[in-house]
Amino acid sequence: MEQIELGVIGAGWCGGIRIEAAARNPQVASMHIAETRSERLQEMKDRYAPATATDTYQEIIENPNISSVIISATPEDVHYPMARAALLAGKHVFLEKPIAITLAEADDLVALSKQNDVKFTIGYSQRFNYKYAYIRESLLNGTLGDPVSALVSRHITRGLGNKISGRTKLSPAAMEATHDLDFVLWCLEPARPVKVYAQNVYRYMRGKGVDAPDCTWIIVTMDNGISFTIGAGWILPLGYPNYSSTTLEMVGTKGALMVDDSHKDVVLNTEGNGIQFPMSSMPGEFVGHAYAGPMAPETNHFIDACARDKPVLVTADQARQVMEVYIAADLSAERGEPVLLPLNDASLSSIMA
Repeated sequence: MEQIELGVIGAGWCGGIRIEAAARNPQVASMHIAETRSERLQEMKDRYAPATATDTYQEIIENPNISSVIISATPEDVHYPMARAALLAGKHVFLEKPIAITLAEADDLVALSKQNDVKFTIGYSQRFNYKYAYIRESLLNGTLGDPVSALVSRHITRGLGNKISGRTKLSPAAMEATHDLDFVLWCLEPARPVKVYAQNVYRYMRGKGVDAPDCTWIIVTMDNGISFTIGAGWILPLGYPNYSSTTLEMVGTKGALMVDDSHKDVVLNTEGNGIQFPMSSMPGEFVGHAYAGPMAPETNHFIDACARDKPVLVTADQARQVMEVYIAADLSAERGEPVLLPLNDASLSSIMA
């Protein structure tokens, strides 16, 4: 069996899931962990006995035995320097979304991965959700005919919204809708986006002292005339810990597919906590010997791609396109008018101003 030495940078919520998945994967010969919080690093050492454990990510990059790296660190502005260092070192890289903070950073990372002929993929985990996979398969096998339009509505709770929006100034478009932009754009290939119109709503977050929209609604027009709508928000009431509710519609010339991904299929009701919806987060969670959600299969896919030199499912160029669309959405919401793609220098200057 082909095996790799794997480094994981960041052992938080998502990093912890990936570490657990890697520890169970026989294609991982040894694992190396970097985490800045000493108590969390010690927890990982005690639980998984990695080959090395450090509080400095550079030790992962500088280790010549490590061929592949998963970067799950936060805040998001550390993605670029970490990924750049790993790519320059000739390592395969899995990077949590977003690919970068600016398009210039994204372009640099894409170019480096191609120059060094290494695998570079971004954590758009919903491609590994079986319900999403069924939508794309229904397009590919002709069940739905030619696509006409799509609609995705995604909402998460205020607890997660405060956590995500508080660590980096990024919008629901960049942090939540990005998953659905990636998925729909993937489904509609080879069509490309040419126009984006978006609107933000400010009602709750600002009242709590957080400078972020409550939700963003985005309309994207493709170069073949197809349009789709993505809505994403992070202010659902706190009654559902880690709750993520999504509905999807894909309409074609021969049929329509409606998908409920609201995580209401398992309901736990206890005297102490009332009604809760376990296994209701986007990443999912381990349940004994099994895993409920897309993140563990996504992690295993990257490991297998590195070990057996197979293509990755999410390409860096695709992730760069998604980034351009959500930047255009933020710009459109700010201006109150549609934004044309590709973004030009004037548009980018306005964003950076």
